[in-house]
Amino acid sequence: MSDTSRGHRELAPALPLALLFVVAFVLPLIALVAISLYRTPEFLDLSPVQYLRFLRDPFSLRVLADTVMLGLEVALCTLVLGYPLALVYAASGTILRIALTFLILLPLLTSTVVRTFAWIVILGRDGIVNATMLSLGLWDSPARLLYSWGGLVLALTQIQLPLMALPLINSLLRLDGNLAKAAEGLGAGRFRVFFTVILPLTLPGAIAGGLLVFAAAATAFITQTLVGGGRIILMPSYIYQQSMGVQDWPFAAALSLIFTAAVIGIVTAIGALSRLATRGQHAA
Repeated sequence: MSDTSRGHRELAPALPLALLFVVAFVLPLIALVAISLYRTPEFLDLSPVQYLRFLRDPFSLRVLADTVMLGLEVALCTLVLGYPLALVYAASGTILRIALTFLILLPLLTSTVVRTFAWIVILGRDGIVNATMLSLGLWDSPARLLYSWGGLVLALTQIQLPLMALPLINSLLRLDGNLAKAAEGLGAGRFRVFFTVILPLTLPGAIAGGLLVFAAAATAFITQTLVGGGRIILMPSYIYQQSMGVQDWPFAAALSLIFTAAVIGIVTAIGALSRLATRGQHAA
């Protein structure tokens, strides 16, 4: 049997997956590009006017900037919470690790709608947070936690935390514990050990988790819509409004492509910077 025939046989099991990728991603992407090039919602005339319309519209640019900022803020919050959780996991015994694994994976095992409605109950005017604060006398009146930027960041942080915690845990478990012990033996305190030993060596896991969280939070249409409400307009809801509400399909297609390119561009840029930082550490 020739090498070419053997190669074809090895690639044969991947053909169904490749066909699914073409049907579910490539063809819709081509359709979006074609629709975005129409000048009017009636699909008359071909022109890149929809992209120029976006670039000339301060509101659209602000919506894109807010969406990117939301993804970055949620990624930063999950990073701050993920490291202590990962450190506790790495220092725990078998039974506690099993319990922590279940708690970390629990958000991924429940529906996004269920998790989002739970946060609506928690953050609502008569929700758990307001009721507790009022009963303790810490607040004079219910605070507006729901349909606010802070409430949205908080909900997305809890929902996306597993995407950050799991890569961090994996990086910490692969870390040689003798390195931290050696640093402590040389007189370094816990904070110095963390920032000079643990953090640099687990940075690839942190960046991988940050990329996952950023992409998931920026595109979380259900949570953004239900927790953010109509007061916070972000790209997923903006695209929905233009397509289903205004019926401006060319502009909605252009928004989708611009948003996709922005997310991919940011993820690629952060990934490239992380590789450069990792190479610098290895060179040092």
